[in-house]
Amino acid sequence: MGYLVKQSHRAPANGPVPADESLPRACVIGAGSSGIAAAKHLHQAGVPFDCFEMGSDIGGTWVLDNSNGQSACYDTLEINTSCARMAYSDFPMPADYPAYARHDQVRAYFEQYVDHFGFRHTITFDTTVEDVSRTPDGRWDVRTSGPEGTATRTYDAVLVANGHHWDARWPEPAYPGTFDGEQIHAHDYRSGDQLDGRDVVVVGAGNSAMDIAVEASFRARTTTWSVRRTEWVLGKWFLGKPSDQGLLPPGWVPWWVTALRLRIGATVAGGSMEEYGLPRPQHTPGQSHPVQSERIRERLAAGAVTARPAIERLDNDRVVFVDQTSAPADLVVWATGYRVTFPFLDPALVSAQDNDLPLWKRTVHPDLPGLYFLGLLQPLGAVMPLADAQAAWIAETLRGDYVPPSAGAVRRQMAAEHRRDTRQFYDSPRHTMEVDFDHYLWDLARERKKGRARASS
Repeated sequence: MGYLVKQSHRAPANGPVPADESLPRACVIGAGSSGIAAAKHLHQAGVPFDCFEMGSDIGGTWVLDNSNGQSACYDTLEINTSCARMAYSDFPMPADYPAYARHDQVRAYFEQYVDHFGFRHTITFDTTVEDVSRTPDGRWDVRTSGPEGTATRTYDAVLVANGHHWDARWPEPAYPGTFDGEQIHAHDYRSGDQLDGRDVVVVGAGNSAMDIAVEASFRARTTTWSVRRTEWVLGKWFLGKPSDQGLLPPGWVPWWVTALRLRIGATVAGGSMEEYGLPRPQHTPGQSHPVQSERIRERLAAGAVTARPAIERLDNDRVVFVDQTSAPADLVVWATGYRVTFPFLDPALVSAQDNDLPLWKRTVHPDLPGLYFLGLLQPLGAVMPLADAQAAWIAETLRGDYVPPSAGAVRRQMAAEHRRDTRQFYDSPRHTMEVDFDHYLWDLARERKKGRARASS
């Protein structure tokens, strides 16, 4: 069956694991949800490592006003994947959590995870990774700056877990015209206080755009929601249960089965958004990253949110749309996504042009041994269980318990997976990292099993 963490028990905490200095030394960048998964697995495997976090908080984007300045969290944020499907494989979320936890509950869960497995001491806080570069012998120099000053250490492996929801992407090129009001990116939105009594235009079709539009419908003077490309909006509930906890197909089933589930979910939620003034989506459910909202249709139907197509231009105190309608505006919220960037890596070495960075199993860079990426994917579900599996895989690799296939086989698999994903999702920067949650876990578990057999042969 599909991946679902049972909440009836928690794995017992493990005692301190002494690092085996004969193993490769690793560096983990970031202490968000992916970074702490990496630290936990390296700690349990006895792999010597350092974990650097630029702020003083654990939890990354789930920490409201995170001290690292990177979080996009806002006060009404809650998860779009149910708790059981978001939890790490060996640490269920508390049984008294609601089906969809609030951001503060998610943050508390991460804190509990770190303390339960006893690796908080491995995280160096308030320390920024400034540069990661290859050494002549193929290892990695990591330069950091922090309270103790600047230091450079050499590692055999670097695990990049700096997240991909922090470098705001604004419209490029900017829309023509002049605007007298305020413009912010959704990354800088924190609460409805920023919307009070204003004429708000929210731009974008993702989850954050809908959350902000719904909140604005209660707080703003007027709320207009501008959508360039309509998405299928799913609900969070189906037959009284979280919609992602229904009948889950095995991970090996063809994609069309998952696409059918999404199509049913979209139909049950109310079908396309045409009746609310948006054009019918140009794709079918399953060809894009799903979005969810329990209230956007209700607020549109009530007239509290007005749907409009793409923007044509800005016009002083108004926004003009491509259908030549316009709306008053003194605040535009651009919920236009994020760029995938690595400020500590030379772009000549690694860059994600148009958010596209080909990786084997969304983890391994085939040309740069020892450089790994965690959480750099966009699943039909939560990132945490996938980062958990990636971290376990990397720890096995560094211990020598896993051996990869040949370089040629790795590249052939990468090419085949790229062709598959290209067919499944429409062409867009938001889909360059898209994966099927259950299939990814099944496929990675299968590869890990093969690699352990290669290691023991």
